[in-house]
Amino acid sequence: MTEMVTGLVVREAGAEPVPARLRLPEVGSGEVRVRVRAAGVCHSDLSMVNGTVRPPYPLVLGHEAAGEVIQRGDAVTAVAVGDHVVLNWQPACRMCWFCTHGQPWLCATSSGVAAVPNGVTLDDGTPAHVTLGLGAFAEQVVVPQNAVVPVPPELNLVSAALLGCGVLTGSGAVRNTATVAAGESVVVIGLGGVGLSAVATARAAGATPVIAVDVSAAKKGLAEAAGASDFLVSSPNLSKEVRALTQGRGADHAFECVGRAATIRAAWRATRRGGAVTVVGMGRADDIVELSALDIFSSARTLRSSVYGSSDVDLEVPALAREVLDGRLALDHLITDRIQLADVPAAFGRMAEGEGARSVIIW
Repeated sequence: MTEMVTGLVVREAGAEPVPARLRLPEVGSGEVRVRVRAAGVCHSDLSMVNGTVRPPYPLVLGHEAAGEVIQRGDAVTAVAVGDHVVLNWQPACRMCWFCTHGQPWLCATSSGVAAVPNGVTLDDGTPAHVTLGLGAFAEQVVVPQNAVVPVPPELNLVSAALLGCGVLTGSGAVRNTATVAAGESVVVIGLGGVGLSAVATARAAGATPVIAVDVSAAKKGLAEAAGASDFLVSSPNLSKEVRALTQGRGADHAFECVGRAATIRAAWRATRRGGAVTVVGMGRADDIVELSALDIFSSARTLRSSVYGSSDVDLEVPALAREVLDGRLALDHLITDRIQLADVPAAFGRMAEGEGARSVIIW
């Protein structure tokens, strides 16, 4: 067995995550060991704790991360020791129906898997599960080679970590799922790391106006830094306010980046007839969205979701990395707190209160 490492573990739903000693499995054929250098605190991690998602416990948290390969097993061809990599929480098998039909983000092997056992144990020998196959709130992880994506060594690993979930999800929703075009109007509801990435990508695509919406007025500065032309505090009058900014019609595209029935309905109402609503946030199974049959027919709107930005991660993470290095994609404004592992519960608290964008654990 391998050396012990420290990771962040939650033992049951609703419990506070605590640092714990972990024993990782040996690196097997087709696997790599990665020393994690930075990990973003994503809302999906909070969902693993608060019951929105109900994974098995004990659970090692974390899935948005980057680091360096420090060991590789037999038959590994994708990376070498020393390579800088972004972790991929939904690696494509490249063999199932979805992968062979151009939808690797819906891979039948990895899609919908909240947590898996992969040989990690607590220091007392208790088997642990790892979030989305990674468990990246740990000093090291052992993962299959298709769960890592090489990035240039000159890319800061703190920035690289954000590419693995928040940035890819938000940008992919705009580029791939909705294919926003220049001149179209966009409203983005929910301004965490994903929503702010959607705002920035819509602005880069030439959308106008780009309306950013959040429950917190304190997000106005972040929205403007991301490129929003307008900022609105969410209220029952949101649809009227959006129409006032879109010549009375409503937005061509709405992106819901919260994952709640109420905000999905708000996005629906803020969209013009014939427009498109893209749900990016992951919600609860018992939070039901209700729309009338007449409204669905007469509005001619499209309602769809965007899973992992409808992205082929192996292609799009390197492309995003190049955009960062070329200065075409700015990420610094997304990082509002640089923290240590023990600070994650406080970061969850800020997230629940709608404060900031991304907290990033720096190892």
